[in-house]
Amino acid sequence: MWFLCVFFHRLLDFRRPEVESLAELFGESHNHSLEWKLPENHHPDSPFHFVSLPSEDIARNIANRSILVKGMYELWGQGSSYEELEEAVKSFSDEQKLPYLTSESPFRIIVDSFGKVLSLQDQNERIQGLNYIPFKGRVNLRNPDHKFWLMETDDYGSNNGLPPVVQRRIFFGREVGAGDRKILPTYQLKSRSYLGPTAMDAEMAFLMANQALAQPGKLVYDPFVGTGSIIIAAAHFGAMTMGADIDIRVVRDGRGPDCNVWSNFKQYGLPMPISLLRADNNLPPWRAGLSEVFDAIICDPPYGVRAGGRKSGGRKLLKGVVGPYTVPDNKRSDHIPSTAPYSLAECIHDLLNLAAKMLVMGGRLVFFYPVLREDGYGDTHFPEHPCFTLIANCEQILSFRYSRYLLTMVKTGNYSEEVAESAKKMHLDFKENHLKWLEDGNLHSAVFSATDANVGMLGNKDSKPKYRGKYV
Repeated sequence: MWFLCVFFHRLLDFRRPEVESLAELFGESHNHSLEWKLPENHHPDSPFHFVSLPSEDIARNIANRSILVKGMYELWGQGSSYEELEEAVKSFSDEQKLPYLTSESPFRIIVDSFGKVLSLQDQNERIQGLNYIPFKGRVNLRNPDHKFWLMETDDYGSNNGLPPVVQRRIFFGREVGAGDRKILPTYQLKSRSYLGPTAMDAEMAFLMANQALAQPGKLVYDPFVGTGSIIIAAAHFGAMTMGADIDIRVVRDGRGPDCNVWSNFKQYGLPMPISLLRADNNLPPWRAGLSEVFDAIICDPPYGVRAGGRKSGGRKLLKGVVGPYTVPDNKRSDHIPSTAPYSLAECIHDLLNLAAKMLVMGGRLVFFYPVLREDGYGDTHFPEHPCFTLIANCEQILSFRYSRYLLTMVKTGNYSEEVAESAKKMHLDFKENHLKWLEDGNLHSAVFSATDANVGMLGNKDSKPKYRGKYV
């Protein structure tokens, strides 16, 4: 069945991958790909897409959970004019229309537009123009059984920040399911009890949780948990959560007994994390033989100057001193372990190795990876690992020079020592060929000071800049 999928016009690269992930979550397929079509003469950035799904139930479930889907609709007709629309609606199967037009079915018609604003008078005129549809039920604006949408675009240029449309298009259809973005104000950062300088904004955290297929019965882990923004989103969808951070003050102390990671979960009435660990991604704490524990690993690895990557270290370790590190009993309560700088390349390698060992087969690794957009842009290379298949890369543009990609990987191969050696070689080749720009410390600082605020902290801007004539 084909449905009209209407997106919110933001985070454009994230839209289809989110729907594809949710389709798998609700049982549509496991090939990580859906069949998509665009309306006639529409640009790929258009909010209007057609998607093929096997049932209304799956379409409804996707829309209800999605962050970027505005609604899913059974399309009754479309056209470049209202005359064409009328002809299309009249030719739509009565068998499909009539069950929703009975006298026992209260209904509502909603008029929406993209690229322009319609006055109340314009909306009423358009509704009155639908008198050829034999509605028999009464109008109920508050609690209708069925909602019908009349949506239109207009032909406009490419200088107003919107994708160009060659020709006006009008759609009419029955709402199957609608997105609910009311959770975003509830979880907005400015009202959160405990907040760090690089906390992930709520919208992006929920998108990451959707990409990871968070749901009841699943165990989700964030090895760079910070103040818990990402696992809060996973917990909202019912997943069990765990987190770790190298900064013991974050996971142990917070800002007091009523202002810490735990209090964030208490604020939203969410199940508490199973555990919060002080742990080093470079030296994972898991016992030998423990593997395939997590259903998903979701994280935002540290790559900024405000909260740069750190690993266990110190003068003794740097000098090569080998031996157990023991903290005297009288200093344990306020001891802060020493750390050393942790490069992005090393951090990503350790993250992939950890995920390969600790994820169940078919589990997902979802993380952000920063890139320089200038040289060779359009031929971006991403880290690889023999155990993983990359199924989605969603670009979030930070400026005209810098971006970061949300990478979604699925574990498709078993972990072994031989695989670990192969992964190490792949990492060294990747570092040599594609991460040379990291050697420039000034560039590294410039890139990642821009991403420290996670965009949402800078006003929650859309992922795409205005087009400024790029489609002319």
